[in-house]
Amino acid sequence: MMDYKGYKAQIDFDNEAGIFVGEVINTRDGITFTGRSVDELRTAFRKAVDDYLEMACDMAGNTDQPLSGKLAIRVNPTLHRAIATCAEREGKSVAAWVADRLSEATGVNSVKIGAVKIG
Repeated sequence: MMDYKGYKAQIDFDNEAGIFVGEVINTRDGITFTGRSVDELRTAFRKAVDDYLEMACDMAGNTDQPLSGKLAIRVNPTLHRAIATCAEREGKSVAAWVADRLSEATGVNSVKIGAVKIG
């Protein structure tokens, strides 16, 4: 995972093309970049974010600010106990279990932590 100016990117490797492919994940706007090496990828990521922010200035600041990835919710104690029980049964923390359920419900895959660590 890469981080620059509060924007976080998930990195994958396209084996067929032989390039790293990155996507900023904490914004609704599509920000993608590629590179053939870690240094090239890091430079492309920073340029993509800087270009995005520059474009925002031209559009009177209408960009999607990065999301933190933190979500605070309140549930009733009975539901909380049921969630904790399910999480324990699966050997996960409550946060990890809830994130998995939200990923399933939204169709958004969880971020591949540790797949390719860059930056």
